[in-house]
Amino acid sequence: MIPVSEALAKVTALATLMPTETVPLTEANGRVLAEPVVATRNQPPFPASAMDGYAVRQADVRSGATLDVVGEAPAGRAWTGTIASGQALRIFTGAVVPEGADMVVIQENVTRDGARITITDADSHGDNIRPAGGDFKPGDRIEAPRRLAPGDVALAAAMNVPLLRVRRRPVVAILATGDELVMPGEAPRADQIIASNSFGLKGMLEAAGAEVRMLPIARDTESSLRTAFELATGADLVVTIGGASVGDHDLVGKVAGDLGMERSFYKVAMRPGKPLMAGRLNGAAMVGLPGNPVSAMVCGTIFLLPLVRAMLGLDAGPAPRTQATLACDIAANGPREHYMRAIVENGVVTPFRRQDSALLTVLASANALLVRPVADGPRSAGETVEVVAI
Repeated sequence: MIPVSEALAKVTALATLMPTETVPLTEANGRVLAEPVVATRNQPPFPASAMDGYAVRQADVRSGATLDVVGEAPAGRAWTGTIASGQALRIFTGAVVPEGADMVVIQENVTRDGARITITDADSHGDNIRPAGGDFKPGDRIEAPRRLAPGDVALAAAMNVPLLRVRRRPVVAILATGDELVMPGEAPRADQIIASNSFGLKGMLEAAGAEVRMLPIARDTESSLRTAFELATGADLVVTIGGASVGDHDLVGKVAGDLGMERSFYKVAMRPGKPLMAGRLNGAAMVGLPGNPVSAMVCGTIFLLPLVRAMLGLDAGPAPRTQATLACDIAANGPREHYMRAIVENGVVTPFRRQDSALLTVLASANALLVRPVADGPRSAGETVEVVAI
């Protein structure tokens, strides 16, 4: 068995950086930016009113002052004159502030009588004008690589950049194996269970930016596994679930080896998830996950997510850890790094009493993994420990 840190380094070393492609803004959310977005204009492109009110000269702003209203400027229709002393222009939010004006008096601070206004409150806390280029200027950038959020897409649109260069989504083929598995909605025999791991991993990997293909369940025969691997042709990453241990019916490693897999490692000093396998198969990265549901999902968090990030050109470091205060006493840990399902609330972490790797109800209720180092001694309530959010 190798340590988790070494296994992670070997897994991410399998990553092939995805090529780039161009997508319109409507398809850019969640994609990974491959080239910077560069602004070619000011935003706003002109001094703009931040409020509904009257554009005036600040020197004229005093309580009781009366000004002549010389026109109106709604957003998108600039007034082309110049404001002189004693004049005011009715203006609306987003409209161009005219020459001569250096303040917008909000409409609540004036009274109007026909074509004249009287200033009732000479509030001078701000000029209520957004300067040209106050948001961004030509040459300002959205740097790459970056996972694009809705705000990034809106910013690119404001920069007048309609097409973005992004990394292609890595194609991940998920292959569940085992005679005991049937798909949800089918009628299992008394000795069968419903396949669940593929669905959880699909959601996890798609949220990370991958395109996922779920392959038909492979049975515990070499011929079925060979057919399944053929269906994975073209994928950038092949993820198998189950069949990677050393039992008589665990054939994934053998068949993958027969097909030319270059194995990087097998078995990791962690729980859940010891029977983890990784390597390269016909140019694609391959990771063989344990069959137990919790083991598969924990290994997905610890290994698959960094691998996908590496393929997208993002940071491929370990899952981020934060510190939390232990809510209860826990016993000493053994020779494998332990990822305990837990709940973190208000900075306090409570591990579940049951940690069996088959308990999906516990995993679904957890929002964190409490990380126990190898040979970590007993811990008492109130001590600080490390957790990974899930």
